[in-house]
Amino acid sequence: MGEFITRDQVEEAAEAVRKRTTQIPTVGLILGSGLSSLADEISNADIIPVDQIPHWPLPTVLGHTGRIVVGELEGKSVIVLQGRIHFYEGYSAQQITLPVRVMIALGIKTLIVTNAAGGMNPDFKPGDLMLISNHINMPGMAGQNPLRGPNDESIGPRFPDMTHPYDLELRALAHGVAEHEGFNAQEGVYAFVAGPSFETPAELQFLRMVGGDAVGMSTVPSVVVARHAGIRVLGISTITNMAVPNPEPGTHQNHEEVLETGRMVIPRLAALIRGVVAGTSQ
Repeated sequence: MGEFITRDQVEEAAEAVRKRTTQIPTVGLILGSGLSSLADEISNADIIPVDQIPHWPLPTVLGHTGRIVVGELEGKSVIVLQGRIHFYEGYSAQQITLPVRVMIALGIKTLIVTNAAGGMNPDFKPGDLMLISNHINMPGMAGQNPLRGPNDESIGPRFPDMTHPYDLELRALAHGVAEHEGFNAQEGVYAFVAGPSFETPAELQFLRMVGGDAVGMSTVPSVVVARHAGIRVLGISTITNMAVPNPEPGTHQNHEEVLETGRMVIPRLAALIRGVVAGTSQ
């Protein structure tokens, strides 16, 4: 697979999905680290291993199952990516967003993305859910934008607007669902970094200074591609650990902690996603 993804490659992958399901999804879900079990919430599920889809990059990270699940959730037809691919795995920015391009080709109108993130805002705590209000695309600003390369004007403009990448109505809906479920959803700016090394205290201090509330290694490329095509987006970060710029001596960050906190939050996150899907117009 080359650095750039062609329209033919997207269509070949989409056709492979169509051959394995008769359902036409309108809502897409991307599940982050430790959250793949949410796909068990899907009824009438058609399960497709991603290694059966041409051109599809294969996930290599613990907690990211390589499957597509197409089915029903809260009366809506959905497609779920059970696990995602990251830039740090060695793929290009275009390659890691091929799944989103395929979901768009299959007909989704709304995309819900979840991730595990380190909390930089001192008002946050592990286990909080943060609705993403905006993002800081560090790799994108440095040239690794998934829209780099040839542009297909039939999908979106050469220079797409990113003033409101995360849909205001979907965020309001999510806040209402959280309140109904008895918890408060935080809201903040997600800082996207390339990884895979966790951030140094100096890097965290910088990201906090420029407006980041949480930091992670995913999500933003998918959002950029979705918004380029006019898809509505809701982003939800699970704050799995605190990423503080002045850590106590002996403090360490590890992926196992991320996965464990993610598992603890699943009931609330599942309720939030169900409520949002039920309330969407698509």
